Order: sequence, then structure tokens, then C-alpha cells
Amino acid sequence: RMSSYMERMSHTDWPGWKPFFLIAGLYDVILGVAFFVFGEEILEWVGMDLPPHIAYIQLAAVFITVQGLSYLLVWTNPIRYLGLVMIGIVYKLAYSGLALWYLIIDELPSDFFLPWAIIDIVFLAGFVLFLRAARERAAA
Repeated sequence: RMSSYMERMSHTDWPGWKPFFLIAGLYDVILGVAFFVFGEEILEWVGMDLPPHIAYIQLAAVFITVQGLSYLLVWTNPIRYLGLVMIGIVYKLAYSGLALWYLIIDELPSDFFLPWAIIDIVFLAGFVLFLRAARERAAA
């Protein structure tokens, strides 16, 4: 049974993936905190109109920070927190997909969103590869 096998696997069985999840976690925590603290300044710097209230920026920033914290949990034990990897796939797909959709229909508010979408696609690919490797290893 896959779940019992995966429960027996130690987090030390995934040494190559641990740095990946550490980077993913730190990236989102730093990004989220930066936008929480300096969100208005960042948007002004790139020439975007500010939303009517700082809460619009801070609410999104807190969500990004919490996602980063979840990836830091995965970093501590990738198998134990495999469900968070699945949520990470959805999160990265949602952001990058939405940003690319607005780019395609020529309604992306700023090119400023593109690098974040590209970075999320890279993390998305890593999350999918890890999940696939974990499932293949469990099936073996």
C-alpha cells in the first residue's frame, strides 16, 4: 500500500529535494514579507496604480508568506508533508496560469507579474517531479 510505504520512508531518503523545498519556502516567505511591509512602495516603484486600501496588498502577501511556511514544513520532512506539495502544485498552477491568461488576453496590469509567474512555473515543475518520484518510489 502506497501510504504505508511512504510513512516508512525517512525524510533523509530525499537529500536532493530538501534544498529545493528550502529555497521554495524561503522564496515565498521573503516575497510575502517584502510585499506585506513594502507593498505600496514596490507597486509605486514599478509604476502600478495602488489599490484603494493597503489591505489588498497585505492580504495577498500574508497568503504568499503562509504558502512559504508550508514549503518550509515540506523541507523538514518531504514525505510527511506530501499533501502540502500537492497544495503547492495547485497554488503555483493557479498563480502562473492566471498571470499567463491575463498576458494572453493582453490584460496583465503590469509586466512586473511575469517574472513571478515564470519562477512559479519552475517551482511547479519541481513540485510535480518530486510528487512523481515519491509515487514511483512508493510503487516500487
